[in-house]
Amino acid sequence: MNYVYLSPHFPTNYYPFVVKLREAGVNVLGIGDASFDHLSDPLKRYLSEYYRVSDMHNYDELVRAVGYFTHRYGKIERFESHNEYWLETEARIRTDFNIEGPKIAEIAWVKQKSLMKEIYQQAGIPVARGRIIREFDEAQRFIAEVGTPVVAKPDKGVGAAATYKIHNQNELRNFFDTKPPVDYLFEEFIQGQIVSFDGLADQDGDVVFYTVDVFRQGVMETVNQDLDFFYYSLREIPEDLQEIGLRTVKAFNIRGRFFHLEYFRTADDSIMALEVNMRPPGGLTTDMYNYANDIDIYSEYAKVIVDNHFEAPVERPYHCGYIGRKNHIHYALSHQEVLARFSDILVQHEPMNVVLRDALGDYAYIVRSPDLDEILYAEQAILAPKNENGEKE
Repeated sequence: MNYVYLSPHFPTNYYPFVVKLREAGVNVLGIGDASFDHLSDPLKRYLSEYYRVSDMHNYDELVRAVGYFTHRYGKIERFESHNEYWLETEARIRTDFNIEGPKIAEIAWVKQKSLMKEIYQQAGIPVARGRIIREFDEAQRFIAEVGTPVVAKPDKGVGAAATYKIHNQNELRNFFDTKPPVDYLFEEFIQGQIVSFDGLADQDGDVVFYTVDVFRQGVMETVNQDLDFFYYSLREIPEDLQEIGLRTVKAFNIRGRFFHLEYFRTADDSIMALEVNMRPPGGLTTDMYNYANDIDIYSEYAKVIVDNHFEAPVERPYHCGYIGRKNHIHYALSHQEVLARFSDILVQHEPMNVVLRDALGDYAYIVRSPDLDEILYAEQAILAPKNENGEKE
C-alpha cells in the first residue's frame, strides 16, 4: 500500500502515525515544505521517500509531487494529513487522482457549516438555529427571532478563527463594518457545557474506538479572550452522547478515519450538535487516548488502514486531562513546583507550537488518574493565578 502523508512534520507529535504505518508494511511517502534535514529522526528513518515543495498552498506543486510518487511507486491508495487545515486540499488530490477517502463533493458537507447543519437536521440531530446572513437588516431580523447574543462564524473556516459573539446593535454594526469578505453563518447562542465524542471509524464506517472529552470553555472564548485551557476525558460514556455520536458518524459517512464531534450539553441535560471534524482532535489528544486507555492508537490506526481491524481492548482505566497555560498569565505555581507537586500523575509536559498557542496554550501538562477529583484538583492548582499582590493564593 502506498500512503502519502501530507505535512508529516506538523504537528510534531503525529510522527508515530508514520512509524506505525511503516511497521505495518505500508510504503509511507511524505510531502512537506520543511527541508529533509529539519525532519525529526523518526520521520527520516521511517518515511520511504520525502518530496519537498516550496509552498504547500501551491496546488500545482502538490500535484507534481503526487504524480512523481505515482510514477515511481504505482497507484496511491491513501492521501492524508490528519489536519483540519488541509482537509480541502486532501479531498481535491483524492478527487484528481481517484484515491480512497472523502472527495471534494463529500468534504463540502464538513467544511461548510451551513451544509453541516442540513445533514444534522436530516438525521434528526438537534442543532442551533442559524443561517447565512449577508446584510445588516437580515441580521436584525434573525436576532429578533432568536435573541442575543448571537454567534457569527465563517461558513468555511477552521476552529474559532474570525468568530464573533454579538450582544447588541453597536457590536452588530461594527461586525458588518469590519468583517472579512466571506459568507458568515449566524447562530443562536447556546448556553451549555461543550463536550466531544471522538474516535476512529473503520473502513466500513463502524466505530471501533470512541471516547468523550469535557471542556471548561469553548475554543472561541479561549482564543478571543486569550484564556488558558482545560479539558478531560471520561471513563464512563454517557448513553445519550454515545447514541447521538454514533448517529452523527453514520450521517456524515465517516469511514477509515478519525473524527472529532462537538456538542453542547445544555442546562436541561439535552444534547445539541455544534460541529463535525473528520480528523483527530488537535494538539496532544491522540497521546491522551494512549494514556487514558493504555493502548497505542497510532498502531491501531495502522491496523485499520491495512486490514480494517482494531485489536486493542478499550477499558478506560484512567481519566486524562489537558492543562494549557498562557505565558501572559502569572500563575501561583512555578513550572518546577508543578512538576514536583504532581509528579505522580503528570505523564507528559511540553511547550506548544506558536501556531497552536491561541487555542491550546503556550505550555501543556497532561495528567491522568482513575480519580476525576484528582484531575480537577490538578487543574485548579496548575491554572490558579497569583493574587492581586503577586503572592500565591
